[in-house]
Amino acid sequence: MKEITQIRKLSLWIFFIPLIAINLCLLISQNYWLLENTFFTVDMIGRSNFSIPYLDGSLSISRASRTFPQYLIFKPSMFLTALLLYFYWRNNNNLVNNFNSSNMIYKFKIFGILSAIFLAIHSIFLGIKFDIQIYKLFRRVVLVLFIIFELIAQGYLVFHLYKLKNKIEKFISKKVLFLKFLLVTLLVIVAILSLPTLITKGNTHFKHMLEWNYFVGVILFYLLSRFFWRRTT
Repeated sequence: MKEITQIRKLSLWIFFIPLIAINLCLLISQNYWLLENTFFTVDMIGRSNFSIPYLDGSLSISRASRTFPQYLIFKPSMFLTALLLYFYWRNNNNLVNNFNSSNMIYKFKIFGILSAIFLAIHSIFLGIKFDIQIYKLFRRVVLVLFIIFELIAQGYLVFHLYKLKNKIEKFISKKVLFLKFLLVTLLVIVAILSLPTLITKGNTHFKHMLEWNYFVGVILFYLLSRFFWRRTT
């Protein structure tokens, strides 16, 4: 089926593009001296010492990517990822319809496309400076909605795939389906347990560390999608 082939390809791009983008921004932030006295001189806010934010939470993804020249990498990468997400969820909707002999718009497609829209909006406003409290709140709400809609979409998709597992067993790896279920469950549990800490002041390093690891956890779902569907001819 052409949808399976497209989903396998899209999954890899959706995983690697944002992963490479945020870590490349991190490398530029920590090696800013390499670009001194060039057109791409790193903004002071975007500079940092060597650290592993996945472990120590020394800086946020936003700080590493929102200033020049890092945003030249981050923003196009997130826009492209948002576009790929649209095609990913559309193809999954078509594929599930093929197996169900139906013509429905499933909830995972709706929430998946909404997550793509909010990712694009977040990218647009990242780095734009307005000293207005409601603007700062707006940026946080957009980012939270991206994560919420993404988790809902992933959860609904796993649910429908479980319902179809007997029909599609020759096309899939049931072990990877179980891993996808575990991943989504873990992401939801971590989000719920971390909520009291996230809504209170302080614990900055923990919040940053969670941000880096949680983002990787969310896109890991797509890497699993690559191995979930078997190669078709």
